[in-house]
Amino acid sequence: MTKNNLPLEAIEIETAPNPTVAVIWLHGLGADGNDFVPIVRELDLSGCPPIRFVFPHAPVMPVTVNAGYMMRAWYDILGTDLSQQEDEAGLRKSQALVEQLIAREKSRGIPASSIILAGFSQGCAMTLQTGLRHPEKLAGLLCLSGYLPIHATVPDERHGANHDTPIFFAHGVDDPIVRIDLARKSRDMLKALGHQVEWHEYLMPHSVCEEELDDIGVWLKRILA
Repeated sequence: MTKNNLPLEAIEIETAPNPTVAVIWLHGLGADGNDFVPIVRELDLSGCPPIRFVFPHAPVMPVTVNAGYMMRAWYDILGTDLSQQEDEAGLRKSQALVEQLIAREKSRGIPASSIILAGFSQGCAMTLQTGLRHPEKLAGLLCLSGYLPIHATVPDERHGANHDTPIFFAHGVDDPIVRIDLARKSRDMLKALGHQVEWHEYLMPHSVCEEELDDIGVWLKRILA
């Protein structure tokens, strides 16, 4: 496990030497890159090529909905209705940071077509914000307990390179933070635009469950085969 001082400080785990695939995994509000490190050993990656998991730490910023408290966040949350009053400037600023992480993996010999963007909650929003607009085809988008941000701009801004990129989209039916109706609307918008969305619902709150990790492992093995 290593840390680096590249665009964003990140924790890295390689499943074997000389990785040929990268998974850039973005955490949720108030967490950091350590949050999803434990999932690597819980995923069944048998048969997958060597993978570099990159867990970046989001910038620290004041978050309006939390009374301006300073915490790690990809963008500001202005209110409890996540689809209204969005921090578009913050989303686009972090999109540029994620693009730098993609460029870093390419500079280390992993092509865009072997890079998966993954994220939970805010990290899920950033995965969709960045992945749909990226000008080269990515291997996949792994979207957990989140939603499609600034959705009105997606039809005009999305790039054709990722029109057919597999999207794994999962959510808890009892999620009190990002309500499942918002996630379902996001799923429906993506499908209406022709994107390939594999949708999963689980009996859980704003979290991750064992069944979900099993399904993620199956999806990863399928798209990396």
